[in-house]
Amino acid sequence: MRQYSADLTPPWKKPKPVPEVAADAGLVVEELSTGFCGAVIRCEKTAQGPTVTLEDRFGKHRVFPMEPRGFLLEGRPVTLVRPSRAAAPARPSRTASGSVAVPGARARVARAGRIYVEGRHDAELVERVWGDDLRIEGVVVEYLEGVDDLPAIVAEFDPGPDARLGVLVDHLVPGSKESRITTQVTSAHALVVGHPYIDIWEAVKPSSVGIPAWPRVPRGQDWKTGVCHALGWPPNTGAAWQRILESVHSYKDLEPPLLGRVEELIDFVTLP
Repeated sequence: MRQYSADLTPPWKKPKPVPEVAADAGLVVEELSTGFCGAVIRCEKTAQGPTVTLEDRFGKHRVFPMEPRGFLLEGRPVTLVRPSRAAAPARPSRTASGSVAVPGARARVARAGRIYVEGRHDAELVERVWGDDLRIEGVVVEYLEGVDDLPAIVAEFDPGPDARLGVLVDHLVPGSKESRITTQVTSAHALVVGHPYIDIWEAVKPSSVGIPAWPRVPRGQDWKTGVCHALGWPPNTGAAWQRILESVHSYKDLEPPLLGRVEELIDFVTLP
């Protein structure tokens, strides 16, 4: 008598086998059912079966069962298994902004929401420090030529629950022209924040640039030109900015007031 397998599933309907990958500390994966992406912190054995703890770019931890085909590694399904031997937890690598790095992660399709910043230099600095994070989150940064027409710009963008707008403004201090303009933006789906510096140059720590302090420039004089003159730099503000930008390697080279405002905007645009 012939013997048949108890599994009568046609071969073409059986799922293809996927590789087993050791859940070593620091490995970055995406949990398939939730889309949660993070680095492996630890594996544990529980009564219900083995689990893995992941840490995302915001430092948030989540625990998942290590089910077959339960994770994506560089976009491909895998089965996580416990490492063959215990290893000391490795601290995940970090992006320039200090977030958990996600090596090999694909850029997310751009969101409808946007972050506007005041000027090309501002946009370049944000890209240098937060670029990796923004691509993973699908956030596009665009720059404005000043904020004089900000209320009309926000109205034209027409922010909503699924298309939030964040705006970063230079020199947003009480009594300034900028503060009077930004109070006219009243949409619940638009967030306008600012830093206290006359120009984004000042948000870079002087020690990172190799100067003792940012010079004071007399009122009525172009600030950037005055800075170049006071520091003995050639009167070329474009070249001066490249010199400043190249001195920025991570968030540690920026002043805290700017760091907080940019993180606030990213959270506003991305969080539900």
